[in-house]
Parts: sequence; structure tokens; C-alpha cells
Amino acid sequence: MRFIFPMLTILFLTGIPEQAVSQTQVTRILRGRVIDSAGNQPLAGATIQLLKTGRKTPVAGTVSGQDGRYRLETGNGEYEIIVEYAGYQPRRSAAFRLNDATPEKDLGEIRLAPAVAVLQEVVVQAEKSSMQLALDRKIFNVGKDLANAGGSANDILMNIPSVSVDPEGTVKLRGSDNVRILIDGKPSGLVSIKGGSGLNNLQAAMVERVEIITNPSARYEAEGNAGIINIILKKDRRQGFNGSFELIGGQPVNYGLAANLNYRRDKINFFLNYGVAYRIQPSRGRMTQELYGKDTLRIMKQHDEAELLGFNNNIRAGLDYFFTEKSVLTLAYLYRRSQGNRRRSFVYDDYIFDLNNLQSRQGRTQDEEETEPNTEITVNYKRSFAQKGHELTAEVKYLDYWENSDQTFEQWPEISAGRPVTTAARTIQRSLNDEWEKQYLLQLDYVKPIGSEGKFETGLRTSFRNMVNDYVVSERNATGGYVPLPGLDNIFEYDENIHATYAILGNRNGKLSYQGGLRAEWTDVTTILRETGQRNPRNYGNLFPSAHLTYSLPNDHGIQLSYSRRVRRPVYNDLSPYATFSDARNFNGGNPDLDPEFSDVFEIGHLKSFPKGAFSASVYFRNTTEKIERIRQVDKLGNAFTQPQNLLGEKAYGIEATGSANLRKWWKLDANINFFHARVDGSNILSVYKTETFSWFARQTSRFSLKHDLDIQLRMNYEARQRLVQGSRKGYFFTDLSFSKDILAQRGTLTLNVMDVFNSRKVFYIIEGPGFHTDALMGFRPRQINMTFSYRIRQAKGTKTVKMINTD
Repeated sequence: MRFIFPMLTILFLTGIPEQAVSQTQVTRILRGRVIDSAGNQPLAGATIQLLKTGRKTPVAGTVSGQDGRYRLETGNGEYEIIVEYAGYQPRRSAAFRLNDATPEKDLGEIRLAPAVAVLQEVVVQAEKSSMQLALDRKIFNVGKDLANAGGSANDILMNIPSVSVDPEGTVKLRGSDNVRILIDGKPSGLVSIKGGSGLNNLQAAMVERVEIITNPSARYEAEGNAGIINIILKKDRRQGFNGSFELIGGQPVNYGLAANLNYRRDKINFFLNYGVAYRIQPSRGRMTQELYGKDTLRIMKQHDEAELLGFNNNIRAGLDYFFTEKSVLTLAYLYRRSQGNRRRSFVYDDYIFDLNNLQSRQGRTQDEEETEPNTEITVNYKRSFAQKGHELTAEVKYLDYWENSDQTFEQWPEISAGRPVTTAARTIQRSLNDEWEKQYLLQLDYVKPIGSEGKFETGLRTSFRNMVNDYVVSERNATGGYVPLPGLDNIFEYDENIHATYAILGNRNGKLSYQGGLRAEWTDVTTILRETGQRNPRNYGNLFPSAHLTYSLPNDHGIQLSYSRRVRRPVYNDLSPYATFSDARNFNGGNPDLDPEFSDVFEIGHLKSFPKGAFSASVYFRNTTEKIERIRQVDKLGNAFTQPQNLLGEKAYGIEATGSANLRKWWKLDANINFFHARVDGSNILSVYKTETFSWFARQTSRFSLKHDLDIQLRMNYEARQRLVQGSRKGYFFTDLSFSKDILAQRGTLTLNVMDVFNSRKVFYIIEGPGFHTDALMGFRPRQINMTFSYRIRQAKGTKTVKMINTD
């Protein structure tokens, strides 16, 4: 592993192309705004290339900001620009001059239409980047990444720079699991009770792109100290019928079908996304635990194997009604139903003093049937006024989620007191668990331009959320009946109401852009245990300021300084007192007394655009109080219970660099590396729970475009060892390899994807506490191989058509 860092560093640094710099004595300014031609939505992260008239090589470039606006500096001359954005037709401007008579040029709104093959137009052979960089966010276009074919939304996140996903489905951004995951910019039942692991039920084919926002403004809800991951689902708005289909087969078993369809006629646009998948996901783990007594050493070795059979259906349908091109009403309905059967087996070996002295062995099995239906209804209205950028958006959303889990556990002795057990009664237990969630969300946003460069934004958001968990664990008695176990029969209720309002004011003065915002949130959370009458209300109000300063430097450089205050509120799983019961030695539960965690986040970012790529770097600092961390405790019998606790805090800082470059016509490179240091103080729990860690992770993706429409993609990932409050996580490395071939006149594509080629994505933990030491391999999943066939109807792939823009 010691050679991975130098390898990636050299590959990263040599991958940045030399800049073509025009030596000029004067500065001329070009500006404009890139928007969606159908919905008038700003397109953040669009690529703008500046070319001398009649030349093919760009002399400068940049990307559009969050509001779709861009600004370029150059010298005197006659120019054209090419504007590109994933999933849209690129556009090329008519020629224009910049000189003493015209020192500045505003090209106005450049409207990009969704991609569709158009004959007899200028063709640019460049492939659109899978990664687009801007100062305030990174945008990853899912369809351009071969490794996503045949996978789930969780697989997509594993392939994104700055993001990591552990085998248990926990999503981390820059090493922190305190990240807010949104679907189309709003909360979703897909990531509600189960968190990021719920994304396993959403097929990658339904996702258009993913946005990473590490330091959000006051416009966004304050939840998520590490930032926001926004998953944008596919939808089209151009006239006529278009769509795509995907057929998936894989091993271990992964069969699926996905369809994304759109039809627009005049003022009505219909859209439909459907995905169905059947998967069998095997996994295994092992654990060794040493328990230190006064004069005794007890050793427990545990092995487990599991298999999850899942059948998932997702359907999302809706329509846009265009009263005018500036007044659009959207109605959307999403229904998801997941059914699963989890079979898991455990073997527990207990030793005294050393591994030559086996005292007992027990076996245990889990058999779970699980059903999860989920419904979402959304009504959205957007009004664009005559003044460019003057907009009003209103949205109402309803979420309805239900989960039923029926589990049966059997446990039996195989060795007792060092001798085999020939006949023994089995202990049979049953766990019934019903969970319900209903949420109502209302959001209103208003944007008003001020002068030529400034704008004022304001809005409000309110949500009402109710969750109920009816939980009982019972054991079969001698007569065959089931009797509830003490303390494991109750109904847990979680009521959450959050109300917020915000205001943002921004402007530009020459090369300096500035924006300041303030968000106020009022939180009312109450948890109730109905059977025992325990009630725990929490009410608090908080202010969340944000500030962003951006300075444009010569030669397509930009620097941004940003600050925001963020929060992590304890949610349902954090507060629920129920413990998981599948593993008879290791229990996980919530903590009803948990307090929210707050962070102040500072970041300095730099962006450099090249004609053939872009490079961004940032330095960040995060100061967290009341940090929430899961703490493991082990009793004298060796049974472990893990639950979240509030630590005193954490101070973390890091450096991140991300680059994207076309090294050759046939070689496209994306690379990301992140170094971070964290100091965690948990001395309020135990004096020794203080730690400092320095860690890093890196990822590089190379895509090779060969002859005969054949593409090869190689991705390498490495995550270094990281110290934790109670121990450490060991480093690991894994590789993904993909092959893609266009067929049927580029309307179809065959993709072969091998995830974790060398079966090396194994995550080992060392956990230490008073009187115990634990080594564990958590939830290892073997190599996955998928073959995917996709077919497009009136959707282009590969070469781009470039329409002329009227700049008069």
C-alpha cells in the first residue's frame, strides 16, 4: 500500500494539461448565464470554452456558478464560445469582438436543450466530462461513469470523489458520516429510517447526476455537518417522445429492468421512471473478542454468514403543465415497494485463557421477512418573471412510509463445558416490528435580482413528521406458545416539527462576489414510550449564518472563502431505545437522551479551468460540539451493546484536491485526494476516550476511448487507516473495471462492470474499551459482476451536436 499514494500523486499531477495562456496587456470581460431551455432552470457547472474565431483549440474556459452565471477574462480579439452540459445539446456562439470599443460583452441567457441527435449540424467529437467542478459544488454525471451500470444509488456514491460508503451502507463525506442526503433537493423516504443504506433500493439507471455541496448557504436546511449530497433523478422536457431502457444481469444474482420515458406535447410534459430488481446479496463477517477479568481471560470467536434476497419495485410518474414557458406546475408521484428475506447464521466459540481451551460453542440462525412500501406525492409550482433571474418557487410534499419485519431466531448449544452436546432443546424467539412514518413538507423560495449583478433570496420551510414503532420480542415456551420478554414489548413514538426561514443577499463588485445569509430554525421533537409512559420533549431554536466570498483572478483562476454553521439532530434510529436482536452477543440501539451536534465549518477553495479540464483544491476546518459517536460497552458475560453518545467535541481540518483532464483524445482522467486530521474528545464518557488521527483517501478514474466505439474504465480506490475514539479502522484498497461497447448505430450500449476485482474491499475494525479488546471484519461482500444493455430512443450518446447561439 505504501506505493499507492506516490502512484496516485504522480498520476494526478502529470494529468493536468498545460494552459494555453494568451499574453495580453488589457483585460476584456465576457459574461452570460446558462439555463435549461424547457424549464428555465439555471444549469450549475456548465462548461464554457472560449475559442479564437476559426480555431479549434480553446484559449480559456470556466464553469457556470450555482445560478448558471459565468464570467471570463481575456484580451482583444474575435471569439466564439462553446457551452456544454451533460445530457444537453452543446451550443456554439456566433463570432463576437472584444476591443477598446467593446471592452465587455454579455451574451445573455444561453438556453440548452436536452440532448437529441440532430443531423446536418456542426459536430464536436469531445466526450462530456463525468465530473464538473465549480467553487461551491462538484457535479457528477451518472451516465458517463461506466462503473454505475447495473448498480444501485449506493453504488453511485461509492464511485464519487470525497464520498465513501462502508459495507454496512454508512455514507461519509470527507470522512464524516454526518451528511445530509437529498433526492431532487428535498428529503425523501428512500433515505428516511434506514439512512443511506435505503439507497440500495434505488436503481442507478433512474439517477441523472449527483451534486456534492460541502459548505451550503442558508438556502439549504442546516442538517448535515459535513455537507449535502443531492441526488437528481432523471426527467426530460423537450417536445415529442424520448426515453431509455436498461436490462441488467449479474453475479451474485442481480437481475433488473429500468425505463425512463418522457413525452411532451405543447403545454404538457409527462415523465415516467420505473425500475425493478431482484438481488441476492451474500455477506460474511468475523469477530474475535478478548474479555479481561481479575484473573481470567475469556476469548470469544464469532463467525457469521448472511444472504439477503431482495425484490424491489420503484415507479415515479408525473407531469409538467406549462401555463407559459415562465409558469410551470409539476405533479409527481413516487411509489416504492421492497420485499426481502434475510437468512443469517452465527457460530459462537468461547475459550478460557487461550485458543486451545474451547469451553462452549453455540449456533444461531436468523430468518427475516421484510416488506417496505413507500409513497411520495409532490406538487411544485415555479414562476419566472420578466426580469432575468426573478423567480418564485413553491412546493408541497407528502411522505408515507411503512415497514413490517417478522423475524424468527433459533439458538442451540453444540459444545458445553468442553464436551459435545448430543441432545439439547433449541431456544426459539420471534421479533415482530412495525414502523410507520408520515411527513408533510412545505417550502417557498423567492429570488429577486438587484441591479446588474446582485440578488436577494428569501424563503421558508416547515415540516411535520410522525414515526411509530410497535416492537415486541417473545420466546416460545414449553407449550408452544410465545411469551413477550421483559423490557422488549413497547411502542415508541417520534414526533418532529421543524420550521425555518432564511434570507440571503449577494452582489458583485468587479472581481469580487459576496453573499451573506442567515437561517433560523425552530425544532420541536418529542419521543414517547407508550407502554411505560416515558416522555422526552426537546424544543430549541437556532440561528445558522453563512457567508461566501469569491474573487476572480486572471487566467481563469477563482478563489472562494466560505463559512456556515450546521447541525446534526438525533433522528429516529439515534433515539429509539430498541436494540437489534439478530446477533445474540452484539446489540445496537438508540439513546433517548441524545442532544444535537453543532458545527462551524470554514473552507477556502480554489478553482482553475483549463481548455481541456479543471482543477480544484480546498482547505477546510470543522469545529464540532456535542459530537455524536457510537460507543461500544461489554458486560462481564461478553455481551456488547453499542449506542450513540454525545462526546465533548471534535476539531477536524483537511486538504482536498480534485482534477479532471483530457490527457489525450483517447484518455480521460478524474482524480481526487483528501488528507484530514481530527482531534476527538470523549473524556466525558471515559478519560481515555481522546484520540488524534491523521488519515487520507484517494481515488482515480481513467477512461480510455478506443476504436470501434469501445470504452474501458479503470478505477482505483484507497482509504488509509483511521484512529477512532475506541480503536481504529484499518486501511483498504479496491479496484473496479468496466468495458462499454456501443451497438445498434449508437442507440444501444453493452457494459460489463466488475466491482472489487480482487475481492479486497474488506474493512477491519479494532475496538477497545474497559476490560475488552475486539477485532472485527464487518459485512464483507464479494466481487460483483454485472452485464447491462441499455437502449436509447431519441437520446444521443458519444458525439455532440452544437447549435449556433445568436449573440446579437
